[in-house]
Amino acid sequence: MEQYMPIVWIGFAIFMLLCEGFTTQLVSIWFVLGSVCAAITTIFTSDITIQSAVFLVVSLVSLIVTRPLVKRFKRRNKTTGTNADRYIGQVGFMLTDLTDIYKTAQAKVGAETWTVKSDKAPLFKGTKVKVLAIEGVKLIVEPVTE
Repeated sequence: MEQYMPIVWIGFAIFMLLCEGFTTQLVSIWFVLGSVCAAITTIFTSDITIQSAVFLVVSLVSLIVTRPLVKRFKRRNKTTGTNADRYIGQVGFMLTDLTDIYKTAQAKVGAETWTVKSDKAPLFKGTKVKVLAIEGVKLIVEPVTE
């Protein structure tokens, strides 16, 4: 069995690499590195306990070291900026009445007509409103107090 251990470890590395290739998340890449290091360990010792320990230690260390970096990188690239963010803070006016906080109405902000929601209902036609946020394709507005 000892003579087959390098093949077993390299086979496991290839299997983990294939598993990684079929996922959209980083799931098993750390085990690839651990099994390659365990395969290298077979050159120096035939003790399966030492090989397994090398596999576990290298896999865990690589997971602990790289996982925060991967999370930070994925978080940084997660948001797709849109030019709709420019409407936040702008003032517009109501085109239709908003009489219920559970309903929507129309407002003109800049050159665009938007569907708006507000928890400060009622807002009547012609009322000046300020954009607080964007939820999907709706603007969240509040009345402008002068």
